[in-house]
Amino acid sequence: MNRTAVITGASSGIGKALALEFAKRGYNLGLAARRIDRLEALRAEIAALPGGQNLQVEITALDVSDTATVGPVLEGLFGALGQVDVVVVNAGVNKLTGVGKGQLDDELGLMQTNLLGAMATVNAAVEWFKQHGGGHVVGISSLASLTPIPKQAAYCATKAGFSMYLDAAAIELKKYKIDFTKILPGFVKTDIVDNMEQYPFLVSAEQAAKEMANHIEKRRSVGVVPGYPWKILKPLLANMPSGVWRYMK
Repeated sequence: MNRTAVITGASSGIGKALALEFAKRGYNLGLAARRIDRLEALRAEIAALPGGQNLQVEITALDVSDTATVGPVLEGLFGALGQVDVVVVNAGVNKLTGVGKGQLDDELGLMQTNLLGAMATVNAAVEWFKQHGGGHVVGISSLASLTPIPKQAAYCATKAGFSMYLDAAAIELKKYKIDFTKILPGFVKTDIVDNMEQYPFLVSAEQAAKEMANHIEKRRSVGVVPGYPWKILKPLLANMPSGVWRYMK
């Protein structure tokens, strides 16, 4: 029987790339995002892949920032699939923000989606897996959770919070046979932020998705993407000199 992965934020960027990568590996899919039209287009794209017509692909509209709806919507999606092996908590947003520049609403919006929405998604997945004998929760955090980046203060804070939430949940839920994988991407070329070319070691969403899928299938507790050079640099990030980032205006 095919394995089944559910991905939030699947309409673009890393989520879409992961959906296509899992489809190529023969996974049935549950795809959730705000833009149902993009999910419909993605489902058609998956169906056009070799063997894609044989895959079950369920889609649903979901805005994780509306935390009260996350549980019911995902429960419906899980039920439509019948079997769920992996839930990828991916939905997120980013925006360059300046502290003390009248952008508090933007910063709180990042918190609502990236942290509170992600927590709601983890809770929905865990409740399902507890009822079905276990499973695998994958959280897409960021290397930005480890180091302060100017004009990304709120984003870094959301990812640091989410990383800690995943780490604590992994300890708490091990007895329920629920595994956790925390993915720490570096800079991935998507439309989430403009001018991504200014950041170092940029990779495509497709390359990132392949590496992420490998980490997920091996059920690693932490996956750094891309592995080179970030796996080597990861221990240094918490103590990165602030001058490293000064070239970014």
